[in-house]
Amino acid sequence: MQVLKKYLVLFLLMVAGCRSAEVATQSGFDGVTTDYGEVNLGGRSDFRVGVLLPLSGSAAKQGQGLKNATMMALDDVRNPNLILQYYDTKSTPEGARVAIENALNQQSDLILGPLTSSEVRAVSNSAIDRGVPVIAFSTNTDVLQSNIYTLGLLIDEQVDRVMTFAAEKGRSRFALLVPDNSTGIAVAKAAVSSAQKNNVSVVRIAFYPPNTTDFSDVLKKMTDYPARVARLQKIRTNLAAKSARGDTNAAKVIKRLEPLDTLGDVDFDAVIIPEYGPRLKSAASMFGYYDVFSPKVKFLGTSIWENTSLNKETTLFGSWYPAMSRSHSAYFSNKYNDYFGERPSTLYSFAYDGVALASALSKQSDGSLTEGITEPDGYIGINGVFRLFADGRNEHSLDIVEVRSSGDVVIDAAPRRFETLSRDNGAEPLIIDANYRAPLIFGKDSTTAQTLIYGHPLSPENQPETYNSFEREQEITRAALAKLNIRVPE
Repeated sequence: MQVLKKYLVLFLLMVAGCRSAEVATQSGFDGVTTDYGEVNLGGRSDFRVGVLLPLSGSAAKQGQGLKNATMMALDDVRNPNLILQYYDTKSTPEGARVAIENALNQQSDLILGPLTSSEVRAVSNSAIDRGVPVIAFSTNTDVLQSNIYTLGLLIDEQVDRVMTFAAEKGRSRFALLVPDNSTGIAVAKAAVSSAQKNNVSVVRIAFYPPNTTDFSDVLKKMTDYPARVARLQKIRTNLAAKSARGDTNAAKVIKRLEPLDTLGDVDFDAVIIPEYGPRLKSAASMFGYYDVFSPKVKFLGTSIWENTSLNKETTLFGSWYPAMSRSHSAYFSNKYNDYFGERPSTLYSFAYDGVALASALSKQSDGSLTEGITEPDGYIGINGVFRLFADGRNEHSLDIVEVRSSGDVVIDAAPRRFETLSRDNGAEPLIIDANYRAPLIFGKDSTTAQTLIYGHPLSPENQPETYNSFEREQEITRAALAKLNIRVPE
């Protein structure tokens, strides 16, 4: 861990405990209110960081929170050679283009921000032409490229972290319930890639209209509910006929089947739901309505689950989701609350880490700025260790959190070194051979979905396996009854 100690991005965590609130007064950042302007701690201005944020417009609240976090970080790193120059993107691509030109004309060595993918796209050409790296906050990987990086928490690393953990715990057949938009496709891409890496399968993907809270139709199909109900009804009908003829064993079996609503399990043992709030709760309850429960099926989420209180959602007890490392994040949250009177969004912590990273880069004595940004061993951040790749993507160390009635609990702490993490350079390619079987698709045309997920429709040999034969149905029925230790009279 020598490199991490060398860069020591967040040495501030060690000094924070012995510094008190008067530091804020000494540095004066509480008084900074300009949308454009410079902030430093009064020393030499050797390393200029152009901070591009939406300080007005539709995303102004997030922009101000990000700015607050950068000033907190500047106060903590106490680097007299670091100067922050703020530029308002006005929450638009046009505003971002003006902001990047101003930042470059004022000799910025590094750009921190902007926030959205459209703003990142708007500034990229100018920054690349001038050879100035951009470290943005967007989570859209489509806008990333060489010299255009992001600190945002990406979907692929979240999905890979939770799927890898679930696979290690014995889960092998995954389903996805995702919105029919770019986020849903990103989750699906990440899941099929992670499944291949972990030697498990994605067997079903259900798409639903974004913003809906009605999952009844798509989940009825995804869970094979009508078939599972019909299977039970057929057994009951046959047994009733036997019982009517005086078969006492048949009557006993009917009694044992009374508590059941369906017969036979779904063909997946884990399902990923990248939702939060009412939609997450509605989806979880609908799984229960269709007789799919934990622990037979493990419910998995993404970091967005942190935005929902789940300690009363019994269907989700025991579920897992990835989250930014909590080992140091309490410091950031508490200090932000002390200074600004509210709890910060996780998003703001990336701005804090961005300034801390810039401080570390400003102290480089040799090598290019790009080499420093993409240091393979990474950096220590307020959310744990992180690193940036040459293709603009990143990797964070993530906790695995379990939902419990007493509150969410970290059950697998974020790794502290990158040699223990799953990836060692950017996104991994998906390899499709003759043995690969695509998942069943619900709520969307299969050819369209495959094109979006894989880049093209898959060949006939890669299409999902389906079993509709009488023999297969008999096999499922026998297996389901055997699990219940029930023997149906001949």
